[in-house]
Formats: sequence, C-alpha cells, structure tokens
Amino acid sequence: MEKREMKIDIDPRAGFCFGVQNAIEIAEKELRAGHTVYCLGQIVHNEMEIARLEKLGLITIDHEQYRHLKNARVLIRAHGEPPETYRIARENNIHLIDATCPIVAHLQQKIRTCYDEIKKEQGQVVIFGKKGHAEVIGLIGQTGNTAIVINSEEDLDKIDYHRPVYLYSQTTRDIHQYEELKQEIQRRIREAGDQQPAPFISYNTICSQVSNRAPELQAFAREHDLMIFVSGRNSSNGKYLYEICRQTNPNTLFVSLPEELQLPLPGTPQRIGISGATSTPGWLMEQIRDKIARHYNL
Repeated sequence: MEKREMKIDIDPRAGFCFGVQNAIEIAEKELRAGHTVYCLGQIVHNEMEIARLEKLGLITIDHEQYRHLKNARVLIRAHGEPPETYRIARENNIHLIDATCPIVAHLQQKIRTCYDEIKKEQGQVVIFGKKGHAEVIGLIGQTGNTAIVINSEEDLDKIDYHRPVYLYSQTTRDIHQYEELKQEIQRRIREAGDQQPAPFISYNTICSQVSNRAPELQAFAREHDLMIFVSGRNSSNGKYLYEICRQTNPNTLFVSLPEELQLPLPGTPQRIGISGATSTPGWLMEQIRDKIARHYNL
C-alpha cells in the first residue's frame, strides 16, 4: 500500500487516573509476591486490562461469592466499598487489601460524618450519581443506605424540600450537570414556600482529574481530523468523555478492542487522535495506533 502523509497522536492526558493506576500496581505487587488475590468486582472497567491481570493470577469475584469466602486475601478496588464489606471481612477472617482511591475514601468519610451530624435535624444526604455504580454503593453505605441517589432532574421528586438537603456527587460525574441539578434543587426549596427555607448545602466532590479531562479532551479533539476513543463499554467515565469528544469532533469512533477498529478509516484523515477513559490502559491505545500504522505502512 502506498505510503501516506498521516500522523497519529495519542492523547498524553488519557489513560488511567491515579486511583485506578494505584489499585492495579497494588494488585500486581501482591501477585508478584505469590499471593492468591481475589478482587471484589472488576478492578477497572476495561475488559482487556482485566484479562491481562487475570493471566497474572487475579481472581475477580462478585459480592455474593465474597459473602461465602473465608481465610482469603481480597482486594478492594479504587471505587471503594460500604461498611458491610468490612464487617464481613472481620467475621470471615478475610485480609482486605484496601486500594480505595484516596479521593473516594475522603468522600466516604465526609458523607459519614455529615450523616451522623444531621440525624437530629432530619437532614437528607443526596448523592448525584449512577444508581448501582460501585462507588455510589460505597457512598450510600456510609448513611445506612438512606442517602437519596439522583441521576437526572426526574429523580428530584425523591427529595423532601421542607427538610435540610446536603448534596454530594460521585467523583466521576459531569460538573455541568451537577451544577444544573444544584440550581434546580435551590429553586424547588424556594418554591416550597416555607417561611424559613430548609437549609441547603452543596459539595462539589467531582474529582478534578476527571473534571479537567473534559476541556483537555476538547482541545485535543479539535486538533485532529478523526478521533478514536478507546474505552470499556461499562465505563461511566468512558461514556461521558466519549460524548464530550464526539460533540467536539463529530468524526469520532468508539472502540473497546483493536479488533473493533474497521480499516481503512473513513474519509482521508491526515491527523488522527487517539484518546480514552480514565480506565483505559496506555498499552491498549498504543495497540490501536500500531494497527493503523501497519495498515497504512507508516
């Protein structure tokens, strides 16, 4: 095939966030030491990285399997876990290797303290997050599972606007949507018509590494004719960043595996950008780059 003037760039800011990178390094260290290590849930929302770690010996289990496990070493991933997980570990002689992201751990502590302090005033802990997401399960666990989870304006009817509201966010959510929901909650408190409106305190607990990724990704996407966004299909962060990328550059392809990338590429792009979620390993983006380079004899 004739050689073409084409340039392929990997986004230097893409790839694992600190929390995920830390959890993977902890898992690798334990496995290199010869330990049998179980991971409670997928260590990262990326199928290929999970497969790589499982080849090294990591065993992924779900929470039902965990409840019946005894005398074992179990890794808690970056998403964190609710208090119930720690209680089971004490009862079943499970050695926990806690790789909870420090930012998530701090948020858990903050919500737990808030919940304890607002019980007397019948305050409500509200969490902007995806119901059923691992991090959110860990967060609502700090409130005895009483926290209200909201994901869109449709969920706001769950809140009692005559009682105090304390708003937090899952660390990987969209800052703009958070601000929109915050303003709508404020509006509904005013509309409740109480002589003395209920207290409302909001905490922007979105990770700066995630919130900063959006403008960085937008700038990177504008510089390229074609974008290839690499992410696991179960990654909330991946879905969010892919939409940011696609809205900025409509010529954006989503792939999870190198095999999903169809060649030749559409059109005649001269500058190709490759980016990914905070759960996308750098080596996977490099495989995508190398596949394109081989096809076009670069």
